[in-house]
Amino acid sequence: MSARIGIVGGRGYTGAELLKLIAGHPGMTLAFASSSSQAGLPLRSACAEWPEPSDQFVELNVHSVASQSADAWVLAVPNGAAAGWARAIQDACPDAVVLDLSADHRFDKDWVYGLPERFRNKLTGARRIANPGCYATGSQLALWPLAQRLSGTPQVFGVSGYSGAGKTPSPKNDPERLADNLIPYSLAGHVHEHEVSYQLGRDVRFMPHVAAFFRGISLTVSATLTEGSTADALLDEFQQFYRAEPMVEVTPDIPEVSTVRNRPVCRLGGFTADERDQRRITLVSVLDNLAKGAATQAIQNLNLALGLPETQGLET
Repeated sequence: MSARIGIVGGRGYTGAELLKLIAGHPGMTLAFASSSSQAGLPLRSACAEWPEPSDQFVELNVHSVASQSADAWVLAVPNGAAAGWARAIQDACPDAVVLDLSADHRFDKDWVYGLPERFRNKLTGARRIANPGCYATGSQLALWPLAQRLSGTPQVFGVSGYSGAGKTPSPKNDPERLADNLIPYSLAGHVHEHEVSYQLGRDVRFMPHVAAFFRGISLTVSATLTEGSTADALLDEFQQFYRAEPMVEVTPDIPEVSTVRNRPVCRLGGFTADERDQRRITLVSVLDNLAKGAATQAIQNLNLALGLPETQGLET
């Protein structure tokens, strides 16, 4: 029997990605997809790949949660809005899985942090899952193998496609403003900076930027180690560390966004040790912000929570 998935806030970019993934998933079916602004419109208006033309977005609010049922609920709502939904779902459907795509529960110890490469055992059978942020996913996968050897504060320079800014019009998703341009923003205190620092147990500096491409993230990570290394040694270390991880690729080349677009993987590479001081190292992490940075990671987590094969429904 297929697991029934409900999506709250299915109209956005991530919601549309989830609809596409559920449509092709052999172990999942859609229970409903809600949208406060698009109720009554066909799901195909957000997801062209949706197979049934008559299926529509439904109206739903925190007071009417009991009108819907699902084995798992995905909260694709803005930061600050998810906590109320989670409480309402707990009251109406206490046995259901709830996965929060927002930042509301990423610092809550009662929720499992949904980075499978680190917390797979806790995610298996979990009922409350906080999906990581997109920048935070790529940053952690780059720094985690080095966590016990870091000295000082790692620096992460990030560039995202403008889908990361969502659909609400702003300078960060205005193609005219972005044309031949690169926009820095939130240069101190970005929520993903706090998230990575919290999860790794050490300060990390993060400098985000948005560029004119639509989807994808490139992160250049600079760190100082407690002892020197070489490019070959780092490559070998990362290959061994992630050898059993299906959604992490390690390459000697500098990875590019185009190699991960529309794919459920994070690619790490470009390992460099400074000849002047081999403790100073650099590497690059790339992923699709709508895929491994959001929707495909959510499917990984739901698969684990619902007892399905972790990579089911995910094409690499």
